[in-house]
Amino acid sequence: MNLSDSKSLKADFFEALYQQNPDPWEFATSEYEAQKYATTLDALPHSLYQSGFEIGGSIGVLTEQLAQRCHSLLSIDVSEIPQRQAIERCQHLNNIRFELMSVPDKFPEEYFDLIVLSEVGYYWSLPDLMKAQGLILERMRSQGHLILVHWTVDARVLPITGDAVHDAFVELVPDRLKHLKSLTA
Repeated sequence: MNLSDSKSLKADFFEALYQQNPDPWEFATSEYEAQKYATTLDALPHSLYQSGFEIGGSIGVLTEQLAQRCHSLLSIDVSEIPQRQAIERCQHLNNIRFELMSVPDKFPEEYFDLIVLSEVGYYWSLPDLMKAQGLILERMRSQGHLILVHWTVDARVLPITGDAVHDAFVELVPDRLKHLKSLTA
């Protein structure tokens, strides 16, 4: 299969998944997910960011933790079902905004000093990944940080692999990005 022929997975895919199971990846209960979130937060170079942007916030488990590291955080998802859970989970926090948004079709107009792309990039087609990559770089402040977290095992239902997502960004080093850290499980 030619990667450029693969289509991005759309909101209806995720709506169906969350209708069947409110936490299909066990974000709230999995020890693996808890460790991944701790590792993600530990990898952040700063203890506090002015403005964060989380692409694909799902049910808000990581969102709630990222909010402790950001003065303001915008968390988006393509699906209303998990986002309602995220809003409920994070209702005690006043520094998070939630929006339904499908990157790269739509992207916020503001600039961020932290952008989190965790377990999302491989749901995009290669052309959509390239478009998203351009938007991320355009809206990330010059000294901002981008954190990428993806499962790197080849999954047949995904348009591209986690490795392909990361490789696409690594190709921008040193011209557009400075690579700070890599971790593998």
